[in-house]
Amino acid sequence: MKKPAIPNFEITSLFHCKPTPPIKFKSLQNQSNQASKPNNPTSWNSILFSLSLLNQPDEALALFACMHRSGCKPDNYTFHPVLKACTTLSSLHLGKMAHNLVAKLGHGSDEGVSKGLLNLYAKCGASSEASCLFQEMPHRDVVTWNICVSASVQTMRYAEALTLVHEMHESEEMPMPNSITLAVAFTACAKLNALLSSQGLHGYAIKMGFESWTLVANAILSMYSKCQKVLDACKLFDWLPDRDVVSWNAIIAGCAQNGLFEEAFGYFQCMVSGKDQAPNYATIATVLSICAELEGQCEEGEEVHCYVEKVGLVSNSSVANALLSYYSRVEDMEGAERVFREMKWRDIVSWNAVIAGYAQNGWLSKAVEFFRDLLCDGMNPESITIISLLPLCAQLGHVHVGRMIHGLIAMDMGLHDNVAVRNALISFYAKCGETVDAYLTFETMPNRDIISWNTMLATCAQIGEEDKIGSLLNRMIMEGTKPDSVTILSIISFYINPRHGKEVHGYCIRSGLSLELAVGNALLDMYAKCGSVHHAFMVFKNMSEKNVITGNAMIFGFAKNCCPDDAETIFREMRERDLTTWNLMIQLNAENTNPDRAIDLFHDLQNQGMRPDAISIMSILPACACLASMHIVKQCHAYITRSYFSDVCLEGTLLDMYSKCGSIKDAHKLFSTRSKRDMVMFTAMMGGYAMHGHAKDALQVFTLMVYSGIKPDHVVMTTVLTACSHACLIDEGWKHFKSMYDAYGIKPTMEHYACMVDMLARAGHLNEAYEFILSMPCEANANVWGTLLGACKIHGSVELGRLAAYRLFDLEASNTGNYVVLSNIYAANGRWEGVEEVRRLMKQRDLKKAAGCSWIELERRTHIFVVGDTSHPQRLVIYSILEGLDQQMKEPICILEEG
Repeated sequence: MKKPAIPNFEITSLFHCKPTPPIKFKSLQNQSNQASKPNNPTSWNSILFSLSLLNQPDEALALFACMHRSGCKPDNYTFHPVLKACTTLSSLHLGKMAHNLVAKLGHGSDEGVSKGLLNLYAKCGASSEASCLFQEMPHRDVVTWNICVSASVQTMRYAEALTLVHEMHESEEMPMPNSITLAVAFTACAKLNALLSSQGLHGYAIKMGFESWTLVANAILSMYSKCQKVLDACKLFDWLPDRDVVSWNAIIAGCAQNGLFEEAFGYFQCMVSGKDQAPNYATIATVLSICAELEGQCEEGEEVHCYVEKVGLVSNSSVANALLSYYSRVEDMEGAERVFREMKWRDIVSWNAVIAGYAQNGWLSKAVEFFRDLLCDGMNPESITIISLLPLCAQLGHVHVGRMIHGLIAMDMGLHDNVAVRNALISFYAKCGETVDAYLTFETMPNRDIISWNTMLATCAQIGEEDKIGSLLNRMIMEGTKPDSVTILSIISFYINPRHGKEVHGYCIRSGLSLELAVGNALLDMYAKCGSVHHAFMVFKNMSEKNVITGNAMIFGFAKNCCPDDAETIFREMRERDLTTWNLMIQLNAENTNPDRAIDLFHDLQNQGMRPDAISIMSILPACACLASMHIVKQCHAYITRSYFSDVCLEGTLLDMYSKCGSIKDAHKLFSTRSKRDMVMFTAMMGGYAMHGHAKDALQVFTLMVYSGIKPDHVVMTTVLTACSHACLIDEGWKHFKSMYDAYGIKPTMEHYACMVDMLARAGHLNEAYEFILSMPCEANANVWGTLLGACKIHGSVELGRLAAYRLFDLEASNTGNYVVLSNIYAANGRWEGVEEVRRLMKQRDLKKAAGCSWIELERRTHIFVVGDTSHPQRLVIYSILEGLDQQMKEPICILEEG
């Protein structure tokens, strides 16, 4: 093994590294000069050991410097307190200088000096030097091993600590692990959650009789609690013959850490009622945090407060601060302020607790008031004080208060250079919409961490500044800060086009971030929203870990791209489903003319023990309209009433479904009983009246809507014009059409033009309708020409119908309905050559007339009939009845006349 390198420092540099305190140490120096000879280190050692016992490491090193300047040569005992002082100060630099001097004076073989050096290197994190020194030691007793094990735990090298314990047990020197070794080892096991190793050590402790030792037992209690084996901890605690306050604190904290708050409070009550140990300040702090989690928390918390007052612990600042924190968490700020006012001495933790309490409970004015009192009291605010106040200022929109706090930060260099405080300022300005100030705060930061960059990127994404996002990302990478998953999630939410999304995706693959579940879900969702379902599915297939969000995003992508079969496959493969999953599938099937499947899914949702929400009902209602199922609509209405859903949009959809299912009375009843009506409900009621031919009622609803202060939109005006069209109210229709732009600033769309053509054509003004089409500022679409064609069929206008039909043949050549209408127009007027021409044209284009379809709901079942279909199970009975009815209709009707 390589020997530890002894640094070649000048000895005098050890004594000149710090100036000797002139006043504080003067008496000690005079005493040493008078009581000892220059070459006798005994008196010097005595004073060094005294300073070591008084825990005054700086004075000890200063005295050592005086000893060296006096010409007295240190012996091996001199280095014991010197090395301890270096260890206490965590000064590896001074320790290496002392090691150099030890080597030159030949004291390296002294066991005490070797242990001091080992302890120094181990606790200062110099693992290589400690390891080399440990291997060279001729004799390693249990203390030596414990030094290394303890140092490994203190420097968070827990696995290394357990390895050392194992080597110690297997060592030929046989220094058996003692109680200290086990206590430290159990701490390492708790940090690593290494239950198997802990159980092995527990067995060793039982075998060697250490389990009943309080030090070891307390470590085992803490270990089992942190490894989620709190029942084992409780059994051990109940068995323990001797319990100290640490034992009680360990079991109370262990129960609390595992969510057993009632049990933890029960142990506290036993501790108070017993005579073994009285609670200390750590017990009270733990119990008060437990009280904040209990139901009926105020009663238990006040009991603890009374106990604290009774035993006099309230004078302890830690206990008082715990009371402040408790009252803040239970939203009793009057109690918190009462405790604060009664405190004889307040530290910065006390001020932070009461300010943060008011801030977290939304009392900005009180939080600012106490913040001012803090400043007047001469206290310097800490970063946590500022970080508590700024989010509340942003939440309430108090920009002026935030700017005042910013001014205070600027005057305090400790706060001004604090990265967390600067990040809070950026977030404050961003949430208040002050993006310029947010950017200036960011640019003037002396140091930035990943949170700084992420906050600024999220701000730019919120306001849509694409150029700044790109430049910030480039600067971030150039300055050596690698984007993390939060960075990716922020920019993915902004980039909603495949090109930028693929660039981000590529970076995620290269950096390994794509393996994170949240990032994979975000990439999948981004591709789905962009309409790139192929790339979304590729991301989905390559994800090693999936959750319910993953499946929902994939179903959404397939639904958006009209792929119901693929969505169904994902749905069936999902092991876990939430309400969003079911709602997506119900909506997908309802919108893709598969109402039966939508209703089946709705029933399955309820069979799974889940309660449909407003979105579930909104999703299933279109399926009811598709089936014209009044029974299901009424069931949905009853469920909405029982569930107290007060969504106006949902009620508007329900009203529309009543209209489409043929019950205008139920629609009117729902409309008239609602005190709150929005534009959706007014539009649905107008559309229902228009659909059922009640044009005047529809126009009355429109007038009521305008008087209610609701400004119409283009959908409302389409409904109004449709009502005028169905009732042939030409003058009324022209009036509303002309008022669209003049009164409401609505520019007519193709739907509005189609309504006007339909209104004129229905009234028989076919030429006027044709001229209106030609005068339109935009090219008429198939809907407009189709409206005119339908009117030509009703009024028998062959030439105008032929003109409209051939326009439609160019716009939508595969729509067989247009060919059928023109053929019927020819046939009605005896133009059989025209009929043949249409049939020949359909044959050339390989078009066939769609089969007719009808359906009826009977006893909660929907029966569908298609021309030429013989799949119905009761078809023979149905057809025989139809033949009988047909025969009866053909028989002559006999009219008996009186007389």
